[in-house]
Amino acid sequence: MELNGVLVIDKPLGMTSFQVIKLTRRLLNIKKIGHTGTLDPLATGILTLCIGKATKLSEKLMMGHKRYDGLIQLGMETTTYDKEGDIVSEQPVPANLTMQSLQQLADTFTGRLFQVPPVFSAVKHKGQPLYKLARKGIFIQKNAREIEIFSFVVTSWEPPVMGFSLHCSKGTYVRTLAHDFGQKLGCGACLARLHRTQNGIFHMGHAVSMDDIRKAVSANTMDGLLISQELLDITPELSGQLS
Repeated sequence: MELNGVLVIDKPLGMTSFQVIKLTRRLLNIKKIGHTGTLDPLATGILTLCIGKATKLSEKLMMGHKRYDGLIQLGMETTTYDKEGDIVSEQPVPANLTMQSLQQLADTFTGRLFQVPPVFSAVKHKGQPLYKLARKGIFIQKNAREIEIFSFVVTSWEPPVMGFSLHCSKGTYVRTLAHDFGQKLGCGACLARLHRTQNGIFHMGHAVSMDDIRKAVSANTMDGLLISQELLDITPELSGQLS
């Protein structure tokens, strides 16, 4: 059976997006798979894959907004701007921080901003991803890119860890947002956890696990996990946003 459609995966912790794509290719025995935005190994949640003929939708689906829940650890900076990297510096966290003061700072990051991609990222320089160059000790800083933060809400504060909820445009690096937040505070910060709850028109209600995929392949019911082009066209929740 030829498989065509959109597969929304709840990416597990620790796997890269490309490892998920590679495993999915192997499980489905199909080479034609596109994606609509990757996640770091530290991140979990919505990873949208376009299968077969649906790969033509990849670019259009990539344009959507993103929503995340996560944790930022204050007082620590790393090479990668998240807890996966090597520690660059550790500083005391101001003792007078409150949910209100943190939210006031978070509000300064809303609206249209210019953000510099981290040196450990998939952004390319002369055909090479920056993270591959950085691993060789070659650190390339790209020009700032315009993004938009629609909302940045502080959801918890248990020093030194701050919970947050984020609604942003495509192209936003949440790791960089965490780093810049710490820079403004003066104590540094890094991303400690990230869960993508929405990617464009898709949310966790559409997501399946890698185990779900394995079971569907064994039962020959994989087509039941795919969102078809026809369904995208007729479902009110999804239609209109693709035009």
